[in-house]
Amino acid sequence: MRNITVKVHPSKANLKKKDQLAWKIAEIASDKAKIDNDAVEMVINRIIDNASVAIASFNRKPVISAREMALAHLRKNGATVFGLSPKIKVDCEWAAWANGTAVRELDYHDTFLAADYSHPGDNIPPILSVAQQSKCNGIDLIRGILTGYEVQVNLVKGICLHEHKIDHIAHLGPSVAAGLGSLLKLKTETIYQSVQQALHTTISTRQSRKGEISSWKAFAPAHAGKLAIEAVDRCMRGEGAPSPIYEGEDSVIAYVLSGPKKKYVVPLPRINEPKKAILETYTKEHSAEYQSQALIDLARSLNRKIKNLSDIKKIIIETSHHTHYVIGTGANDPQKMDPKASRETLDHSIMYIFAVALEDGAWHHVKSYIPQRAKRKSTINLWRKISTREDRKWTKKYHDVDPKNKCFGGKVIIKMNNGSTISEEINVADAHPSGKKPFRREQYIEKFKSLTEGLISAKETKRFLNLAKNLRSLKSNDLIGLNIEMSSKFRRFKTNKGSIF
Repeated sequence: MRNITVKVHPSKANLKKKDQLAWKIAEIASDKAKIDNDAVEMVINRIIDNASVAIASFNRKPVISAREMALAHLRKNGATVFGLSPKIKVDCEWAAWANGTAVRELDYHDTFLAADYSHPGDNIPPILSVAQQSKCNGIDLIRGILTGYEVQVNLVKGICLHEHKIDHIAHLGPSVAAGLGSLLKLKTETIYQSVQQALHTTISTRQSRKGEISSWKAFAPAHAGKLAIEAVDRCMRGEGAPSPIYEGEDSVIAYVLSGPKKKYVVPLPRINEPKKAILETYTKEHSAEYQSQALIDLARSLNRKIKNLSDIKKIIIETSHHTHYVIGTGANDPQKMDPKASRETLDHSIMYIFAVALEDGAWHHVKSYIPQRAKRKSTINLWRKISTREDRKWTKKYHDVDPKNKCFGGKVIIKMNNGSTISEEINVADAHPSGKKPFRREQYIEKFKSLTEGLISAKETKRFLNLAKNLRSLKSNDLIGLNIEMSSKFRRFKTNKGSIF
């Protein structure tokens, strides 16, 4: 690996392409690096993971809306839509829109946290849709996905967007563009322009994850993927982009991020070095914001130890800066304590999540969020006894540069009415690579079968899993099979007659 220093340069400096971050990203996207075997196995895991959460969210309103928009753009030799017959194909950018929304809706796929936040699995829907439409093979798809993960993970390590209230999809646009460059074997110059265009068009604020959180949280990464596809298409036609997008005098760093005096350091592999960043990422056992994963596991454990939850006087969660200020009471969002709040908002309330997991001793991607559950009197009483506070020890662990030491948990202090105190802590989620029960292929398949049970046939389950496991050897015509056809009796369509498409 090498560390790339990125800073603003005045226009008169005429910064050379080879010294720009976008060019260095394009160089690794267009190189001839060998494929790491462990990384390939993880690509397969994440394709399985994405498919499982996409099918589980098939009949949720945002997913229906995105799918109906996609179906207005049918294309004979296009890409497939999750849950529908492989005979139905749409333009690849619209397939990316529909499938990306389906993957993101339940907040249930993979994550990577460093200087900023990300869900690198968001790279897969747009890269897969272009692969299907462009008749690429399994190896091409693997290369594209590995590049997408590599770029997003390393941008997340080096550049914090959140402190400037910029949504994390600003790292996804460039990563998808780079991944498409690898997939399609594009020239370095074309990828360079594509990365810049994709970044320029995918900057938005974090209001999408603040206050009353709407369905846009699911649409946002799908939108970034769609815009990245369009950026690559334009650049393949010879169009250019705002340049240099990171280092320019009026660039993203200069006026959106930390300003002209700031120096960022972004790690990137050397040219022709295998891309293995996907191995640093981790998926979710529970359908909730990643910082809640470990605390759900701790709540499940505490459920077995506390006989009467009504005896609890108050609960304090000591945790990292991020957990406290984004999903804790430090956010100062009254919606996070509101029983009438949207699913998207409850997903970002550790107070609600911990209360339900402590009461039920479990967490479910549907049952834990239904309105009746949020309005249960005992839950509300417990929920309002919970507060969070930052502990610098946990913030330091959260930002540790060594993945083996990085922690996303916290310490829970439960004060009982009789004056006694129960105190326990957890570093990482059970499913984390360093956790009690790290996810292996077996767990990905188990999660897949659990989320798709009854929605797809046993025959379809076997067909898809066998195909995914043999990703390396898939021919161009085989990639269409990486879609899953859902049993027709479970499909629901709700057409909005007042829409444009």
